[in-house]
Order: sequence, then C-alpha cells, then structure tokens
Amino acid sequence: MRIRAARTFIVEPNLPGPLEPLRKLSRNLYWTWNTDAAALFERIDRELWRETDHNPVRLLQLVRQERLHELAEDEGFLEHQRRVAAALEAYLGRAPLLEVEGLEPGDVIAYFSLEFALAECLPNYSGGLGVLAGDHLKSASDLGLPLVGVGLFYHQGYFRQEISPDGWQQEVYLDLDPAALPMAHVVDASGRPVEVAVPFDGREVWAQAWRIDVGKTPLYVLTTNIERNPPADREITARLYGGDNEMRIQQEMVLGIGGVRLLQALGIEPAVCHMNEGHSALLGIERIRAAMERFGASFAEARLPVTGATVFTTHTAVAAGIDLFPPDLLRRYLGHYWARLGLDDRAFLDLGRTRPGDDGEPFSMAVLGLNLSGYRNGVSQLHRGVSRRLWESAWPNLPHDSIPIDAITNGVHLPTWVSHEMGELFDRYVGPAWRDDPASANWAAVYDIPDEELWRVHERQRQQLVLRARQQYTEDMLRRGLPANEPGGGPVLDPEVLTIGFARRFAGYKRATLLFRDLERLARILDDFERPVQVLFAGKAHPRDDGAKALIREVVQVSRSPEFRGRLVLLERYDVELGRLLVAGSDAWLNTPLRPLEASGTSGMKACANGVLHLSVLDGWWWEAYRPGTGWAIGRNRVDDDPEAQDAFDAESLYGLLEGEVAPLFYERDGQGIPREWVRRMKETIVTYAAQFSTSRMVSDYARRAYGPAASAWHALRAENLGRARELAAWLERVRAGWDAVKVYAVEDDGSELRPADAPVTVRVQLYPGPLQPEDLRVDIVYGQTDARRELRIEAEAPLQFAGQQEDRLCRYEGSFRPGSGGRVGFAVRVMPQHPHLPGVICTGLAHWA
Repeated sequence: MRIRAARTFIVEPNLPGPLEPLRKLSRNLYWTWNTDAAALFERIDRELWRETDHNPVRLLQLVRQERLHELAEDEGFLEHQRRVAAALEAYLGRAPLLEVEGLEPGDVIAYFSLEFALAECLPNYSGGLGVLAGDHLKSASDLGLPLVGVGLFYHQGYFRQEISPDGWQQEVYLDLDPAALPMAHVVDASGRPVEVAVPFDGREVWAQAWRIDVGKTPLYVLTTNIERNPPADREITARLYGGDNEMRIQQEMVLGIGGVRLLQALGIEPAVCHMNEGHSALLGIERIRAAMERFGASFAEARLPVTGATVFTTHTAVAAGIDLFPPDLLRRYLGHYWARLGLDDRAFLDLGRTRPGDDGEPFSMAVLGLNLSGYRNGVSQLHRGVSRRLWESAWPNLPHDSIPIDAITNGVHLPTWVSHEMGELFDRYVGPAWRDDPASANWAAVYDIPDEELWRVHERQRQQLVLRARQQYTEDMLRRGLPANEPGGGPVLDPEVLTIGFARRFAGYKRATLLFRDLERLARILDDFERPVQVLFAGKAHPRDDGAKALIREVVQVSRSPEFRGRLVLLERYDVELGRLLVAGSDAWLNTPLRPLEASGTSGMKACANGVLHLSVLDGWWWEAYRPGTGWAIGRNRVDDDPEAQDAFDAESLYGLLEGEVAPLFYERDGQGIPREWVRRMKETIVTYAAQFSTSRMVSDYARRAYGPAASAWHALRAENLGRARELAAWLERVRAGWDAVKVYAVEDDGSELRPADAPVTVRVQLYPGPLQPEDLRVDIVYGQTDARRELRIEAEAPLQFAGQQEDRLCRYEGSFRPGSGGRVGFAVRVMPQHPHLPGVICTGLAHWA
C-alpha cells in the first residue's frame, strides 16, 4: 500500500550563520561556469556532490549537520566562500559590456526554446539545440543583454541512458523534484504561485511558472504538473520529446501561447521575441492576438509589428527534422483560437504552408516561424545556403541568393566548456577578459605559453578523462551484475595514448560508424605498437529512433571484439559533465557527418577552445572555420550524389589522415617528450577559433544584426496606437491586390558587348505600374558574374531613378552600374514594392524580374 502525503512542505536547510552565503550561491547557476564556485560545493562533500549530479541545492539539503558546523569553523573554507560570494556580487553588479543600437531603455528580449542545457542536475535538454540555448543565456548574462529565457520544465526530464548487455540503449526516466533543484516558484504580490491558462480543445490547461537564475539572466519555465489539472494534462510537460504528434502540439502550445501569457502576467512586454527553432512559433500568433485586443486592430495590422519584432533561428538541414502536423489536429486544438483572430481555416493553415491553398500540405511550425518573423537565420554560413534551398518554395518570386535567410554561426560559452586547468592557464597568459569578453582578450598571448606548460595541462586533462572512463566501466559492469574485473573485459585505456573523442547525438547522418568501414585497417591503426590510438564514443539516440540505437549497439559490439578491447570504448550516460571531460581530455575531436546535413555542430568548437585538434568533414561550422595548420579536413569540399560513394571516399580519407598525419604528429617527440608541432597546432587552434566561435561573439551578432533592428521596428510600428502599422497594412493590401498588373515592358542598355571593367553600364527601363503609383515601386539593377548558361550570381545592386511617367502611364527609370570585375558579367532588373515607413526587417516576398 502506498500512502500519499496530505500536504508537503519545502524545508530550507539549516545553515550556520557563517555559511549563509551558500544559500544564494546555490540558487544561481553562476557556479556552472565559475569553476571556483563549483570547487567550493565539491569541497563540502566530494561524494555527495557527485551523487547529486553536481546539484548544490540538493547537496545542502542532504549534507550532515555536523559537517556544516565543521565548515563554519574552517577558516580556509570561509575564505574560499568569501572569494566566490564576492565574485558573484561583482558579476551581478557589473555594467553591460554591449550597447545595441535600436534597443531602448527598459526593452526586453525574450528567448524561447523547447530545451535548455544548463547543468547535469537539470536534464531539460537532449543535445546540441539545448546546449546552444543554455550557452546563449549565459553569454547574454556575461554581456549584460536584457534577455529572459522562456521554456518548459519536464518533471521527468530527458532520459538517463543505460546500455543493456546486448548493447541496446535503454531509457530510464527519473522524477525531478523542483524543490531539490536550483529553481524557485514565481509568485505574485500575494505570494501565490503564478499560473497561466492555455486554451485547448474545449478546455483550459493551466501551467505554473518556475524561475532559474542564470547569472543575470532569468529563465522562466512552465509546467502543467499541478493539482488543478486532470492527470492527462499533468503529463503534457512530463518528458522532453516524449509522446506523439498530439503531445508535441500540446507542448508547443504551452511554450508559445503559455510563454507569452506568462511574460504578460509578470508585467514583461518583450520588444523582441527570439524563436530557437519552430517549436515556439505559436508565440507569434499569441502576440498578434494580444495586440488585436489591446489596440482594436485587425490581424493584418497587428501582424506587422509582431513580425518585425521577431527573430527565427532554424537549426535543421533536412525537411524530416521539421515538426509537421495534419490539418485536422490543428483544427481540433487551434480552430477556436484562430476564430478569435478573425481568420478562417484556410487563412490560418496557409501561415504554416510553403504552398498556400494546398490542402494536401501539412502544417509546419517552422514555416509559421518563417512567416511571422522579420529576421531569419541559419546557424552557419554553409547552413544558410542549405536553408535557402530547403525553404525556397516559401519565396517563389525571389532567387536563391535573395531569400531572406541570413547566417549567424553558432558558438560555445567558453567559461562553461574550457577546463578548470586550461582556464587558469588562460587567466595567467591571456588575462581574465577571455571569460566575459573574449573578443577583447589578447589571444595572441597563447603563443607565449611555454610548450611544456601547455602540454602538461593537456596531459592532466587526458588522465582525468581516462580515469573517469575506467571508473564508469566498473560501475556499469556492477550495475549489470557482472564482475568488474572480467578477464579481458575492461577498457584498459592508456592515459599516454593518442585519444580521439566522438561525442554527440546519435543519428544516421552523423555517421558514428564511418570509422568501422574497414575494421581490419582500423585494428591496425589502433593497435600500432609504436603509435597506438584509442577512441572514446559517447552520445544518446532519440527514444524512438531505432536506427540510431542500432548504431550505438554496433559501437558496443565492435568495442567488445578482442582486437578492439581496451582501445575503443562507448561511455554511456552522456551528459553535460561527461561532455566537458571529453572535449577537454581528447587529443583530437572526430566529426563525420554526411555533407551537407550538419547545420553547425558545436562539440568541435568546445574541443578547439581546449586546444584539442579538430578532425572533421567540411560541413557545418568547420566548412568556414578550417585553416591548414590547425586541424584536418576529412574528404573533399563537395557533395557526392551517391551517399555510398561519399562514405567510401570519406572513410579512406579518414584512415589516411590517422595513419599518415595525426598519429605521426602526436608521437613525434623531442628529448623532453614534447610533441612540438602538435603543441604548435594546439596554440594555433586556440588563437584561431576560441573567440570567433564563442557565444559571446554569436550573441553580439544577434544583438546588432537582429535584436536592434527588430526592436526599432517594434517601436516604430506600435507608435500612435499602431498608426504606422495600420497605414502599412492598408498599403500592403493595395499593393498585393494590384501586383500582378505590374509589367516590365522594355529594358535597354548602351549595347556595348566588350567594355573596360571601370566603364559604367547605363540601363533604361519602361514599366507599367498597373493600379499602383510610381512611388509604390522600387526598380533596381542586380548584377554579378554569370556562367556559360547566363545564370546570374547576384553580387551587388544599384537603384534606378524614376525619370517620368507618360500619358499612357508607362514609367521610365534610368541608372547605371560599374561591373567592377572582369569576365562574363550580367545584370537583371528587379521591381519590388517600397514604402518610406516599411522597416527593412519586413520582407513582402513580392518581386518582378525583367
């Protein structure tokens, strides 16, 4: 028989007076990137710190009272505590490091994401998307950007990974108690928990808010696991990426609609909302609804300021990675909602379709995000092109190069991912600026670090990684009921051997088993007597991705073969802490995605910041980052039509690099045992990549290129009771109605086939404006290099000037451009709508081409 408590209480730990600062320190995730703060909590009870998954709140709840009294009289500990507490107060009180044109005093940016990776004790993440989101919040805090995060709290989190004796991944879900985590109830003025209602299919679902402090950045997370909801609704936020399509749309309604309502309940009206993928796209609809009610506006009028003030980031490179919902499911859950917006089925469903009016096309949350945002971006330079191809049908009148999807390459939060020892080395030589403002740090000073010192620090990192791998192997064998000292069964890893790390989410396109294409050759490489190699794998597969689970099982089975035992190991229970050890302790970081399916990838960035050399296919961030003399490029800079041929070529390239370059370079030592050329490459790697691929740079890019312009549009379009938005909405309606009647009748130039590069080309255009006025239209020359088929690569543009209108209403435009380069150059004429009050972040998608 199980007995439920009639009532529960949250009992705060009874800290002795001298230890009271620990209460505040435990509640702010500053300790996740301040290694001195983490060391303070580890000092309280090393084993308990590990058992609680590095959770200081739970640590203080469980530690023996006698131990606390001991620490209260320990001057060494108290001095350590004073140092950490002073560092936190100085950090929280520091002036902003970043000024953003367009942001006004009091403006807030709201960053929405379905997952956030912040600490291993908060398993609210599955992989790179969540890690990126967590690092985004941390760098926003470092820079002093007025940003708040919005997400969900999953009371069973994401699964804990265990590997069965046959190598199959098993998912274990643990109930998480918010009272034992570094988070706090959000309460109103009367002390009651803040709750918001989300309208579902004929009912309301209630969500309660919790706050997580990430330095200076608050993260608000919603949970439906509260008493006032029926049991089924309490399970909506039980698991990240759990359930079916219906559960997914329920979660996305709580995140998008509930998240906006939560901010409103807290008195926060964000000037900018940032959608981290399409999961939160419904926030745009909710903001429009709120503006319609507040200003008495139509959907079209309220849509303009919301669209202009929204940023959308896509992380996928394949259509299969997009949330798609059948129209009937949308009608069931949102039909009543869009009726309040004055929209019918077709008008709403078309917001999530690339082909409006096509009832056979499912509803895409990513397309909704694209349609309700003014700034859109991929997460690497290569991914911008991939995204434009993926979504080109949404802008049928624009050529590939003009599709309004920009690129802001991902980064990593350096203080989180750089190891404690390497961080201390940077403090001594680079200076403390590398932590909070890496762009201003003197990274060239890395070259001044003595080779011996840098190498010894790295060797200690590798030793710690090997120690953790051995310890985890023993624990896993005991968990399975097998002897830990099984003959020949243990990963007899060697802390002196070249160690290659491969850790990321397991998915087919990431090709974790590319290394196994020729097992005989791989065995020779790993077991080379003079230059041995060992490989550490880690990563989780999605619970419903059996293909990815089969890849994990293949890694496990290969690792158990006699020729690979002790040289190839899969480390289970992959989490933030294990990830930190891997990116710091590996010598080379392996990345083998099938081009061009890796949108960005950030694990290699973390490794490079620690001086680990990158060994990767030219995909994602490495395509733009790779420089000879740092890491290595696997394969070639092209995409094969046949994936099998690409696998064969890349595997051959990988084996050749390992045999001919990587291993020989690692083992080429001088009389002091130092691999001088390897260390030189380590320094080059840190200097070249650490600051450039940090989230400090990334968030600064978002602030200047996306948040500032979005906030400017928000303020301009909402002024005078939405006066400018109403004017623009009426203008857009008139332009769209008359656009098909606009015709370009003639394009003339000065006719010279051969000309000097600096000679201007004069162009004259005649067009019929239909029912529109000349001031409604902008006519440009776009020009650049062309190929033999006359296909134009747009490199620049020049406006044509209105030169008059004839009695038959034909309009004349004239202008010129200078090609500026040799070879075959071409131009085209583009006609687009223009309005003096139309913000640059609003793309109408309308264009005519001569």
